[in-house]
Amino acid sequence: MTTTSEQATPSRRRRRAEPPRRGRASGSRGAQRRTRRPLRTALLIVLAVAVLGTAGLGWLYLKLNGDIDVFDGDGLSKNRPEAGSSKGTNVLVIGSDARTGGNNALGGGSKDDIGRSDTAFLLHVYADHEHAIAVSIPRDMLVTIPSCKLPDGTWTEPQSDTMFNAAFSVGQTEKGNPACTQNTVEELTGLRVDHTVVVDFKGFASLTDVVGGVKVCLPGDVYEKDLSPHRTTRGSLLFKKGEQNVSGQRALDYVRLRHGIGDGSDIGRIKRQQAFVSSLLKKIKSDGFTPTKLLPLADAATKSMTVDPGLGSAQKLISFAMSLKDVDLHNTKFVTLPWRYQGSRVALREPDASDLWAALKADRTVDGHDASGKKRTGAASASASPSPGENVSGDGIDVAVYNGTTTGGLASTAAATLTDHGFTVTGTANASSQEHAATVVQYGAGRQSQAETVAKLFPGARLESIGGSGINVVVGASYADKSPSATSTAVPGSVADDARSADDDPCSDLSYGAGG
Repeated sequence: MTTTSEQATPSRRRRRAEPPRRGRASGSRGAQRRTRRPLRTALLIVLAVAVLGTAGLGWLYLKLNGDIDVFDGDGLSKNRPEAGSSKGTNVLVIGSDARTGGNNALGGGSKDDIGRSDTAFLLHVYADHEHAIAVSIPRDMLVTIPSCKLPDGTWTEPQSDTMFNAAFSVGQTEKGNPACTQNTVEELTGLRVDHTVVVDFKGFASLTDVVGGVKVCLPGDVYEKDLSPHRTTRGSLLFKKGEQNVSGQRALDYVRLRHGIGDGSDIGRIKRQQAFVSSLLKKIKSDGFTPTKLLPLADAATKSMTVDPGLGSAQKLISFAMSLKDVDLHNTKFVTLPWRYQGSRVALREPDASDLWAALKADRTVDGHDASGKKRTGAASASASPSPGENVSGDGIDVAVYNGTTTGGLASTAAATLTDHGFTVTGTANASSQEHAATVVQYGAGRQSQAETVAKLFPGARLESIGGSGINVVVGASYADKSPSATSTAVPGSVADDARSADDDPCSDLSYGAGG
């Protein structure tokens, strides 16, 4: 008689030996298992890539954060303009020629020298985030430097009739005093500066390397002596006349170049610096305004950048940069703070300077538009007064405007009238002759009908056929007699007529004075 265990063993063995049943349900489960394996593998791969990618991005953000220097916000004035003193955002950009951190190898001088500001501009980003204007402040301009904090914690007395770039050197430290420069700009403009960014030689040179160079133009050959006027010989040729691509040290030499072009003034150099920044923006825009493109730029910049506490992280910096992606190149303007000679220095030219700050506070563009982001009404029209020809539509018509008189601001006033009626103004400038009695609407082949539409806004204007294919308006003395004065919130005509757009030809308007 067999035991229970002996009977069970063969039975278990048979069950192990029997092949699995190939019923429909069993086959379905097997197929599901076979399908799930590659899906599960793919999901694991995707998850791993995502985790590694996020970790890499996180590492890069940590790296950028570690590279950013933040200046002490305690040095900012206690009597600042109120937040929201303008509808847009104001960013002070300072180019420092500090010799620390290896910058002396690029800019010359002693590594123990104090920090100085070589260039500065106030960037106003309009509230509509579609327009921007950069106002260059001449380094030699005589201003009032308000009370500023010294390294020992004490505060200086205000200094009047002092060169603007002296503010950055208050305290005589190697890295300079950006808080003092910010205080000075707020005192000068009545605008609250939302952020301040300082970029030194190394950071500037690195930026141009990352984008693969920047297109510039020289009105004449430039030699070593032009860059270093104390040389006893002319030296080697640095730049040939004409258009070329520069990066690194050569880019730095270009923006620092002062002598040998035009009248050798700082004002002339400002114009070339504006042309350079325009080309840099154009290159960044053409490469694509995405985080992928911005991160290498941020990596290069942050290594030699000092910012205010409000921009003291990679996330804040990149977020701010991304907020500028919708600003059109043509709507990005460069102007110089209105100035006049005062001995060997320059001083503010009033009331133009005050009118410019008032225009920025009101978010008025150089062509008179309200860029506050609010829908305009008839009462808040951008032009100085109601335009003639209320039913005129300039949709699809491009026009260039020239001032044919000695009355400043007429081109910008006429441009505002045109843009209010839907015309696209491609630029404003002074005409080759300022003796035009009547307004002339010039037109190229096939544009007569459109020119007649333009002329409806300028009563008494005559039509003139010219070569080419464009349309020009040359405003004359008759327009000056009928045109009312600009409102207090309009950008002064002397500033608007000299404005540079970021999409302008790099060879245009390069220097102030003879030979430019």
